[in-house]
Amino acid sequence: MKRYGIIMAGGSGTRFWPLSRKKLPKQFLNLTGKGSMLNETIDRLLPVISGEDIFVVTNEAYTELTYGTAAGRLRQDHILSEPAARNTAACIGYAAMEIIRKYGDGVMGIFASDHYIRDGEGFCRVLEQAMTEAERTDRLVTIGIRPTFPSTGYGYIRRETKAGVDGGTETDTGSGIVYQVREFVEKPDAETAEAYLASGEYLWNSGMFVWKASVILEQFAKLLPDIYADLVRIGDSMGTAQEKDVIREVYPGIHKISVDYGIMERADNVVVLEGDFGWSDVGSLDALGGLYPPDENGNQQYGEQISLDTADCISYSRDKLIALIGVKDLIVVEGEETILVCGKNRAQDVKQIVEKLEADGKTRYL
Repeated sequence: MKRYGIIMAGGSGTRFWPLSRKKLPKQFLNLTGKGSMLNETIDRLLPVISGEDIFVVTNEAYTELTYGTAAGRLRQDHILSEPAARNTAACIGYAAMEIIRKYGDGVMGIFASDHYIRDGEGFCRVLEQAMTEAERTDRLVTIGIRPTFPSTGYGYIRRETKAGVDGGTETDTGSGIVYQVREFVEKPDAETAEAYLASGEYLWNSGMFVWKASVILEQFAKLLPDIYADLVRIGDSMGTAQEKDVIREVYPGIHKISVDYGIMERADNVVVLEGDFGWSDVGSLDALGGLYPPDENGNQQYGEQISLDTADCISYSRDKLIALIGVKDLIVVEGEETILVCGKNRAQDVKQIVEKLEADGKTRYL
């Protein structure tokens, strides 16, 4: 069965300001020195999925930027443009309908454009198994990450234990165990996260999914019939002269919900594969620390830096020298026209600065 890669790249990355801005969101940034996050995501998939079969779903405003960034890696007709942001259910359903109506059924892998993965070979081994599992069954396969610390910033997946009634079963690949999912859990408090880690039953929810296009559309019809009806309207227009007009008319009215809430938490055929390949969701500035090795004082730095009596700080320099003296647990980021300084425990609040700049009319900094 044909394999397809779907990369979601439509976000504006407000929690990653001042590096991520409206004109250049974080998926187009080069944070590691190896290329844009989007291109790193595409290249990571190539051992398992042909480049000819990779699609990117992005906001209509970023269509040209996507093609320019991924030139030579991505077919122009494989950029699916959303006229409005409607969360991940709409995005994934749109891609599934595109595949079914234009190419026939196939196995879809769903990936965010802003994840960092240290061990590419390990990732490909798990992805290969997930693709095989989805191809031979009608299951919805998700990839959970073995937790390495009690994170309060990630959602969790509770899986059956191997000895459970519906416990792990070996797949045909023999490379690992597929577990039935018991439940998806929201971001926990610190005490709960500690308990999750100690139990061994919980994995971080990576937001990576694999399934047949036909199977996920069946779930839309069953669990999100209003969205499914809109997707069918779009699908009926595909390949016609009216396709773009219908998408612009229908898409903004699609119910806004994530695929996690709308389908994964409600479906009864969800399984999880465990991954341990150095994964990080680069969702906010504190995640920058996962991209750079710490020095002897726990500082994680990019660009020209000098520090004295400083510990456990994350600092990112574009062009200027950053000097840190006698501080701890800070994030310092040099943007194009701005500098951000915040406590590591306040990284999630950067979005509030973006909202305040918007409200104050200081849009030149966004």
